[in-house]
Amino acid sequence: EVQLQASGGGLVQAGGSLRLSCAASGFSFDDYAVGWFRQAPGKQREGVSYISGASDGRTHFADSVKGRFTISMNNAKNTVYLQMNSLRPEDTAVYYCNARVLTTARPYWGQGTQVTVSS
Repeated sequence: EVQLQASGGGLVQAGGSLRLSCAASGFSFDDYAVGWFRQAPGKQREGVSYISGASDGRTHFADSVKGRFTISMNNAKNTVYLQMNSLRPEDTAVYYCNARVLTTARPYWGQGTQVTVSS
């Protein structure tokens, strides 16, 4: 059974940093892309970043977070990290961990973690 456990959210001032963790179980990173979506109040869920578990380790970032967020994968710990720097109030949202099968695009979701950035 695929399970994703997100953690690391919190309250931070603008310009600060947070690191989100997505601990995964029940599947091999080799066959998945793992990443993060976010949903702010009154807005649709949007993709933030993902990293492929395939050998190319391809990453993707939404334009709104490029240059501020980085994503990494620790295969030994079955965990994906989202390092968020230079946070802005508009980054405030619930962040959801997502895993997607590379061949079929079937998604799996973890619970959300709240990130609040104060101005």
